[in-house]
Amino acid sequence: MRIIVVSKRHGNTRSINLGGWARAVLSVCLVGIPVGLAAVAYKFISDRDNELLDTHSREAWVQTLDQQEQNIDTARRETEKKLAALTLRVSELQARLVRLDALGERLTTMAKLDNGEFDFSSPPAVGGPEAQSAPNEVESPSLIDMLDTLAAQIDDRQQQLDTLEALLANRKLQNDVFLAGRPIRKGWMSSRYGRRTDPFTGGADWHQGVDFAAKEDSDIVAVASGVVTWADDRYQYGKMIEINHGNGFVTRYGHCKSLLVKPGDIVKKGQTIGLVGSTGRSTGPHVHFEVHKNGRVVDPASYIHRASR
Repeated sequence: MRIIVVSKRHGNTRSINLGGWARAVLSVCLVGIPVGLAAVAYKFISDRDNELLDTHSREAWVQTLDQQEQNIDTARRETEKKLAALTLRVSELQARLVRLDALGERLTTMAKLDNGEFDFSSPPAVGGPEAQSAPNEVESPSLIDMLDTLAAQIDDRQQQLDTLEALLANRKLQNDVFLAGRPIRKGWMSSRYGRRTDPFTGGADWHQGVDFAAKEDSDIVAVASGVVTWADDRYQYGKMIEINHGNGFVTRYGHCKSLLVKPGDIVKKGQTIGLVGSTGRSTGPHVHFEVHKNGRVVDPASYIHRASR
């Protein structure tokens, strides 16, 4: 291989002959230097790109982790709120169930069904064979839907029980103000309503009540619930008690030895209101019993002998 060298200043030329080894070394230099430079440049660029890629990746991962932590915190707070709401809802339902149990027990007492027919202190007995298969399975309702359904059922039952309680209370009130029975616990009817011979003059007389002979100091009881409108001495009645029962009915109990109530007192049916005596125009221990309806005296016999409600 011959290399000709030309001088730029003098224009002279010079020839150099290279042998086989020289040619090989020169070829390697001419080809290897550019390749080496290219490899160095590629390595430099690759290292820089890798460094940039690692920085961006790290920042991206940090942001992703931060976002995931925020999402977890948000989900935790929402879950805690939902649990608190569910706990409050369950507590409300439990309180309403307790009220229903109390209302049911009160109704069984009012209806006189407290002999074991309805026991609200223990859960109702249920049972049945286990199903072998469910051919048409449906999706289970969510907990919220189940609670809403239970709340609606409780509202319905409570309205029904409230209505039943009102009906029973009204029936009990009507029974309490229903005039029936005798004004004494022990004794016998000594004089009826209507015409009779006056025990003092022997002449004809009109008796506007009935007399019940009984032992002195025995109980005088109210034949119905009401409000005491008189409890004091009254001409010829002696010590007398008058009770207004509403609906135009008033009863009087005369010749008492002592009075156990006073005007304004509310008395119940069967309550002891006084003691048998012989005060006023009387020949011996007894109770003079009168019934007034809409301001007029009526025969008490129909109220004495009728059955209580």
